[in-house]
Amino acid sequence: MEKAGTMKMVCSLLILTVVTSVTTASAHSRMDQLRRNLLANGLGATPPMGWNSWNHFGCKIDEKMIRDTADALVSTGLAELGYKYVNIDDCWAEIARDDEGNLVPKKETFPSGIKALADYVHSKGLKLGIYSDAGYFTCSKTMPGSLGHEEQDANTFASWGIDYLKYDNCNNDGSKPTVRYPVMTRALMKTGRPIFFSLCEWGDLHPALWGHKVGNSWRTTNDIADKWDSMISRADMNEVYADLARRGGWNDPDMLEIGNGGMTKDEYIVHFSLWAISKAPLLIGCDVRNVSKDAMEIISNKEVIAVNQDPLGVQAKKVRMEGDPEIWAGPLSGYRVVVVLLNRGPWRVSLTANWEDIGLPPNTVVEARDVWRHKTLKTQFVGNLTATMDSHACKMFVLRPIS
Repeated sequence: MEKAGTMKMVCSLLILTVVTSVTTASAHSRMDQLRRNLLANGLGATPPMGWNSWNHFGCKIDEKMIRDTADALVSTGLAELGYKYVNIDDCWAEIARDDEGNLVPKKETFPSGIKALADYVHSKGLKLGIYSDAGYFTCSKTMPGSLGHEEQDANTFASWGIDYLKYDNCNNDGSKPTVRYPVMTRALMKTGRPIFFSLCEWGDLHPALWGHKVGNSWRTTNDIADKWDSMISRADMNEVYADLARRGGWNDPDMLEIGNGGMTKDEYIVHFSLWAISKAPLLIGCDVRNVSKDAMEIISNKEVIAVNQDPLGVQAKKVRMEGDPEIWAGPLSGYRVVVVLLNRGPWRVSLTANWEDIGLPPNTVVEARDVWRHKTLKTQFVGNLTATMDSHACKMFVLRPIS
């Protein structure tokens, strides 16, 4: 009996050991998956919204301007609309690291340090972003990059309370981005602080094909300029990768130029419309402390923002191209469809969106909401919808099936 009892105990221990080993292996497998995939940071369920210093200010930045911008985001109501990230771009650090190899904020422009600035921004209910580079120097060559210092810099950013990292691609060692960028991914994850990771790789090695395992967004284009041709070409290049965008990982055609003065109001409306339906990050690039009425009207359009932030998270595509006239469309939650009728040409045109092109059954009856006029059209549409656009202008509709 004693021997039988001993054998029973041994068998039980063996079973427990096997179960524990399987459970541990499963847990390790899950952890390995999390380590391989930055989406474990839980960020980017919808495209990020906020502000970035580069497009308007370039290197002419300081801590007072960042604090004032945070104040302006709150006082204008933009923060309440979802513009939460206050992102410092290039030129914030001294050219030399300290004796321990740490990045040092510029004493002349950020004398209080980044931690104090993060505390201030957080006190406003906002988040602070910062900039570095997967190279030896940043693109301005005025401060060090993070190549070879990834873990140290990630720990520094986390200790300061950073919420967003834009990671550029200049002055590197010639190795592929697919080698350099994951090093920072692992470093950020190791800190334990959720930091949105924006890959600014310029579309060099088609980051849309591999970015979802490395970052929360990835640039698909070179830098935007405040001109129609630059803006529309970025939208074109970004659209190619529409199928690869997803919750937690977004295609990024670069930051917004609305309010910087280089385009007409209609062109800026096209800009915001295409960025919204493309599920692009909505990062304001103008001076929000002194924003024009027209620019504010565009960037504060709640209905257009809602399209960008729609929980379905599907990027729209071009469904018809008839020379200069184009139709872009994509699905939204609640069986709705967003449609942009775009006139890229120099003359006024009429354009028709057919249901079969935009993913609706041909006999579907829809209610059409003009999101720029904030008006639901009285006519109910079956089979198609037609609108007329001026040069470099668009119409944007959310279509809701009613029968």
